Amino acid sequence: MAKYIMALDAGTTSNRAILFDEKAGIVSVSQAEFPQYFPEPGLVEHDAEEIWASMRRVAVQAMEKVHAGYEDIAAIGITNQRETAIVWEKETGKPVGNAIVWQDRRTADFCDQLIANNETAFFQDRTGLIIDPYFSATKIRWILDHYEGARERAEKGELLFGTVETWLIWKLTGGRVHVTDYSNASRTMLFNIHTLKWDKDILEKLDIPGAMLPEARESSCIYGATDPELFGGPIKIAGAAGDQQSALFGQTCFEPGDAKNTYGTGCFLLMNTGEEPVKSSNGLVTTIAWGLDGKVEYALEGSVFVAGSAIQWLRDELKIIDNAPQSEAIAMSVFDSAGCYVVPAFTGLAAPHWDPYARGAVLGLTRGVNRAHLVRATLESLAFQSYDVLKAMEQDLGKPLGTIRTDGGASSNNFLMQFQADLVNEKIDRPACVETTAMGAAFLAGLASGFYKDKEELKKFRVSGAVFTPSMEDADREHRINMWHKAVDCVKGWAREGE
Repeated sequence: MAKYIMALDAGTTSNRAILFDEKAGIVSVSQAEFPQYFPEPGLVEHDAEEIWASMRRVAVQAMEKVHAGYEDIAAIGITNQRETAIVWEKETGKPVGNAIVWQDRRTADFCDQLIANNETAFFQDRTGLIIDPYFSATKIRWILDHYEGARERAEKGELLFGTVETWLIWKLTGGRVHVTDYSNASRTMLFNIHTLKWDKDILEKLDIPGAMLPEARESSCIYGATDPELFGGPIKIAGAAGDQQSALFGQTCFEPGDAKNTYGTGCFLLMNTGEEPVKSSNGLVTTIAWGLDGKVEYALEGSVFVAGSAIQWLRDELKIIDNAPQSEAIAMSVFDSAGCYVVPAFTGLAAPHWDPYARGAVLGLTRGVNRAHLVRATLESLAFQSYDVLKAMEQDLGKPLGTIRTDGGASSNNFLMQFQADLVNEKIDRPACVETTAMGAAFLAGLASGFYKDKEELKKFRVSGAVFTPSMEDADREHRINMWHKAVDCVKGWAREGE
């Protein structure tokens, strides 16, 4: 009898394979980073073959650590960096070029044209999204425009598109299954979130052939099985969801009003709105949370492009920390940031500002600002950006959110969690297991395969690890937030030509 569920967590900078047992306990983890490519300022790419090779390697390693065979794995659930666009040849499985990552800004000018043509309401009404280079649609169009013969080949069915989970399922099944789930489809800016179909009018507007798109299905169902040669025998692939929706599911935010904030490469605040989509008037997007048991549930989402990657910037580019955990002690070694504010708009600003031309800046520098102040200001920027998103969500709802559940790698930083609680003036609840993105994928696959019974059972697996209670004075909070907004105003429109 199978003993484990395998979650494949395809992140932006690394891949992880995690085995969960019948009580949702982690029994094995394997992780590997993969290269990031920055061909020009504002451009971010991945090699899809490197993503696949890395994921296959960590999956095998996770199984080897506990001497598990394919028969020990009940099913595989996949969660992934969303919006990243991959186009490959159907016959050979070879990508036509590098994947264009969700952070990439190369289609900003085309998005401006759509907005200038008054297309904003059209796209938002059908897809729930704001027109922005962040989403997959304009990335696909760029690929078709810039690789010779690509559009014609796509029209003939010779080229396929997928976000990362679609690519991994294709590779895992030996090219037999071309599928996506509703949550990932809803991030492409091509999917009608009301009809649950690829929108023919949008495809026509963007000149994207429908033949290259995957079949969209529920987030918890049997998509197929792995090629027996990969793991010694076939393993069911039974769940898929975009990383943020997966984290919402892993946090057991099953009821309307439940919300979580993930501190990963970016920050993503999602709130379950139930079976009815809620349209935002404050710069948020409406997205599909998941499809399960014949029903679709929706979420309001606010995205921050740069969060944990700002800490990586301190480590890899500035080289003022040796590792990410070190940032906590360094930040706490000083009383405040000495008036220094970091706005990490490396790839523009997302919700609620939506400015692809914004760029990063360090403001308020004085002679006394040192390494510790800069580290602290960078950590604080994660909380400030999340504050802006949370306030936009509260405006849409007309009421406070209350306690926020948190997860993601940077949520293990106690300084950041306390500062976040102080800024939003609400409790922050961090689970004992912060791997909730992978856990959500495991839950979705576990439900489809019968490894887990139902959502009520899943709720018992979510255990609170720490609760952070606000303690900042109101005047201090107001001053810091005002200065943050002053700093944000300074970076807007920086990269726009002619300004």
